[in-house]
Amino acid sequence: MNWKTIDWKSLEHLRAGFLDGTAGKGDYWKSESDLASYDATFAQRIGWKWDYVLAELQRRGWSPAPGALFDWGCGSGIAHRAFLDHFGVSGVSELRLWDRSALAMRFAERRAKEKYPGLKVAAGIGAPEAGAPMSGTLLISHVLTELQPAEIEALADFAATLTSVIWVEPGTYEASLTLIAVRERLREKLNVIAPCTHQARCGILAPGNESHWCHHFASPPPEVFTDGNWAKFGELAGVDLRSLPLSFLVLDRRPAPPVPANAVRVIGRPRIFKPHALMLGCDESGVAEKRLTKRRSPEDFRQLKRGDCDPLQVWRYEKDEIIESRSL
Repeated sequence: MNWKTIDWKSLEHLRAGFLDGTAGKGDYWKSESDLASYDATFAQRIGWKWDYVLAELQRRGWSPAPGALFDWGCGSGIAHRAFLDHFGVSGVSELRLWDRSALAMRFAERRAKEKYPGLKVAAGIGAPEAGAPMSGTLLISHVLTELQPAEIEALADFAATLTSVIWVEPGTYEASLTLIAVRERLREKLNVIAPCTHQARCGILAPGNESHWCHHFASPPPEVFTDGNWAKFGELAGVDLRSLPLSFLVLDRRPAPPVPANAVRVIGRPRIFKPHALMLGCDESGVAEKRLTKRRSPEDFRQLKRGDCDPLQVWRYEKDEIIESRSL
């Protein structure tokens, strides 16, 4: 990354639009400088979230269906570049881009052609109301804050026409609940791959869980913490460089890869107390907080205190206490 080319005033302008809620009212890309500076900073943080999601999909044994790759709301193109870096280009017949900004589509198209020579790249995949079934994988990234409810419903219905859908959003309460609504809208048409370990109704929706939301945390690369330019960016953007909260949803027309019985998704971060830790776990029975004690599971407890919590686990528990746990 060449930090000398970053347009810091452009980043300040973009950040102001993201924070005051005006980003969804129109095209905020005014120049190539806007896109290049965003792609080197804000987009990298989004890319690290995509790395987290895609690494989990590989761990679960999921692989993309052969066909086209569609990036809806592509922006600078960080989502499809992360996808192609993880899974390669050999199974992708073509990359199709869509964004309300023609400038953004041109930028993303050029970057993709430079990075993946020989890959067929084209702008235009249709607006979300286009309903004809299409074979391939749809990527959607950080668009919910810029869409109205009717537009989100139309986008969800468009997603249902694809073989696979990978949707990544900020890990906020509002974004999580919106993705849960999309999940419930589509789970009779598509199989739920992640973050869930089951196909049942989302347990967050059960009475008593109103304070919870389905969010997770990715990790930035270590060099971020030793680079003064990233420190400058973190101060300008007002973000904690250590924290990358996200919500995500992966759906597929194909069956979900099998998971062991009692597979659990840990939501958020454990709450650590002196004698025990509390973890919010999601499985087919619902969402509930379970207790892992230092006395019964000393090594697991030490790992949690160090901040090491595998989000995919297999639990054996009695009532509210975890008797035995292991990584999925």
